[in-house]
Amino acid sequence: MKIGILITVGILWLSVGHAQQMVSEKPTNFAVTKAVIYVDTKEAELVQTSAQLLQQDIERVTGRKVPLVHTLDKIRQNVIAIGTMEQSGFLKQLATAQKLSGMADTWEAYQIRLISNPSPTISQALVINGNDRRGVAYGVFELSRQLGVSPWYWWADVPVKKQNEVYIHKNTQLQNAPQVKYRGIFLNDEAPALCGWAKEKFGGFNHKFYEKVFELILRLKGNYIWPAMWGNAFYADDSLNIKMAEKYGIVIGTSHHEPLMRAHDEWRRVGKGAWNYETNSQQLRQFWREGMKRASNEKIVSIGMRGDGDEPMSRETATALLEKIVDDQRKIISEVTGKRAEETPQLWALYKEVQDYYDKGMRVPDDVTLLLCDDNWGNLRKLPSPKAGSRKGGYGIYYHFDYVGGPRNYKWLNTNPLPRIWEQMHLAWEHQVKNIWIVNVGDLKPMEFPISFFLDYAWNPERIGPDQLQTYTQEWAAAQFGKADASEIAFLLARYAKYNARRKPELLDAKTYRLENGEWETVVTDYNDLLGRAEKLNAKLPTQYRDAFFQLVLHPIQACANLNEMYYQVALNHQAYQQKWKETNAYAERVRELYEKDSLITQRYHQLNNGKWNHFMSQTHIGYTYWQQPERQRMPQVFRLYDGEGSEKPFSQTANSRQATIPAGVKSPVFYQDEKRGVSIEADHFTHVVHSNGVTWKVLPDHGRTGSALTAFPVTGSEQSPGGNAPHVAYDIYTYADGEATIHAYFSPSLNFYGSEKGLQYALSVDDQTPQLISLNQEDKTSDRGVWNQWAANNIIIKPSKHRFDKPGKHTIKFWLVSPGVVLQKLVVDFGNIEPSYLGPEETRYETSDK
Repeated sequence: MKIGILITVGILWLSVGHAQQMVSEKPTNFAVTKAVIYVDTKEAELVQTSAQLLQQDIERVTGRKVPLVHTLDKIRQNVIAIGTMEQSGFLKQLATAQKLSGMADTWEAYQIRLISNPSPTISQALVINGNDRRGVAYGVFELSRQLGVSPWYWWADVPVKKQNEVYIHKNTQLQNAPQVKYRGIFLNDEAPALCGWAKEKFGGFNHKFYEKVFELILRLKGNYIWPAMWGNAFYADDSLNIKMAEKYGIVIGTSHHEPLMRAHDEWRRVGKGAWNYETNSQQLRQFWREGMKRASNEKIVSIGMRGDGDEPMSRETATALLEKIVDDQRKIISEVTGKRAEETPQLWALYKEVQDYYDKGMRVPDDVTLLLCDDNWGNLRKLPSPKAGSRKGGYGIYYHFDYVGGPRNYKWLNTNPLPRIWEQMHLAWEHQVKNIWIVNVGDLKPMEFPISFFLDYAWNPERIGPDQLQTYTQEWAAAQFGKADASEIAFLLARYAKYNARRKPELLDAKTYRLENGEWETVVTDYNDLLGRAEKLNAKLPTQYRDAFFQLVLHPIQACANLNEMYYQVALNHQAYQQKWKETNAYAERVRELYEKDSLITQRYHQLNNGKWNHFMSQTHIGYTYWQQPERQRMPQVFRLYDGEGSEKPFSQTANSRQATIPAGVKSPVFYQDEKRGVSIEADHFTHVVHSNGVTWKVLPDHGRTGSALTAFPVTGSEQSPGGNAPHVAYDIYTYADGEATIHAYFSPSLNFYGSEKGLQYALSVDDQTPQLISLNQEDKTSDRGVWNQWAANNIIIKPSKHRFDKPGKHTIKFWLVSPGVVLQKLVVDFGNIEPSYLGPEETRYETSDK
């Protein structure tokens, strides 16, 4: 990982995945268990809570409880001093003595410094100073992380590495601050899993539940939450919820369709009349006013209005009415708070049809954050133009790791590979979307890894590039399981997410992959090979790591390997029944075994750690017939033959397919035509590349369904005109055919985020022919219906174009940049006889010894 540093006021600002190492296992003059923790009684409750949690963390590591004191009058030993300059008497003394300098007025910044001789009786003080209460907490939890306490120590049973003593490096000094202001998660779609678990373990979504959630958010360097809202109401269900939010300094919001701090379910409980502002405005205003009066804590207020139950408002809804709603809501905010409306943070979510209102001219005051949204499938729908002026309220992003809706719910397991998350959120960052990043995480578990990444990346998007994602994954694995197996665990984490993203588990069926050309067999073999590696590693891991390993790594691989094999066996059964082969019944029996195994895998999860995580895998995922989840699982339909019926399955022998000849001495990579596969090219294996006009081509490692991907930086650059020396990549190929062929270009399903008439564009050419200008996505106008359903479900956009090859032999295909933001995964040249497949044909790359 590349490390960038900026020295400011003698302090090290860090721009890498984690901060400077300040904890040492080798002895220094500062032994942690020989020190005391000091915090002034005047500090905010969160600062006091952070000190207590640090005390607990030190005890988790060393088994010894360090004293927590509020005065240093009688202290004759080293001190861990926690606080703010505004409230801590000791920190004020250090500042007066010029031993501690303040930080610029930076939101949530912290500094950690080891200061020698801070007072006549104290030899050394490790000072954790925050610009505000959360800044202090982030500094404390950075120390905890380095001591060996994972943020997931409770939520994923990650063991704490025990040590008799830990020490602080003598030159410790670091400083850090977030780059995105509000960074948070949305607990959503929480039934049946999270709801069932929370009810069993805590009695519901009460303050005891939220204490665990809020601590996790802080340890992950987040500060913001949309609480669970499926039949739940944060403020109404437990009056102590708001107090717990204040204790942990968590900013509370409500989802995109819950205005003025009222949970939608509260309208069902106490609302009077219709959820219709034209006919029931008085009741709605009173409903919202009560919500604002109750929410006295730190918050971001959602404004605007959607239809009842997260539905669109009527087609007749006028922009003028929506603007009046916002105006009335802001009057309520001002009246209740006694301050100007712009002094209370607010957001307007451009979710689904609300974006259409914005595109048609609706506006909100400049201090309101415009919360832009993805399509619920991880593809950004809208971004501000690079030429757009700044807004006081700025922009935010509402992103999804989980969704209930078309083309199908996906709630069961993690299907979110980091390379795609990075690429889309990098787009947001480069387009100055910096005020709010919030992600729908469903039940929270099993999204542990992508949640960690999302909040780490939001802390400082400049420090993690596409080439650092593998390193980030390895470091995350090391933080949970130690360094010895971190590389293998990182591979497993990345690979299962890649496999799952090809097709969400809920969308799988017997027809997903093609049986006839061996694609289904390859997919199943690859997943079972991954499972073999995970099980082998599990067997050698120390016992204390196995619960965490099962939750974070083994379970999703085991469950999805089983699911893929089950549908493969269904496909074999259907084929055998159609052909009346004797193997029909054996395949049917195997389907039954795998279907039952699915429930046994779930049972194992629910029995972990004496049933600690019971209900978390209760989400149905087999038996879908349309977008909504089935009430209960149902085994896929299989067929059987009567005893004695059927014939033996004939032995099939794969015939050799014709391939183009590549002359000796050709430098790789080059590609050849195969009779059944055409010419298949992974985007990152280009033969030549032209960087020009300020544009640099960049490989996105491990991005996409089958390999890595290719895009152009900067993503906010201007459009390019293809031809000549304009930016392009070239692929040398050899064919045995000539004439017209179709080039199928495979792209990540990026959307028309500028809303331009022609959408994002690219160009293709063969040899010296004029480049063809092609739109990636202009036919999609709504990103919630039509062709979008296919793009989202398949996690790919495949665009065909016709080209002429004037003779057999060598040709050069050129892919030209036109619009930034286009991400190419694969090119396939088809002369008319390619076998169909879901993932596209395997690459036909010819490797030579001469690199």
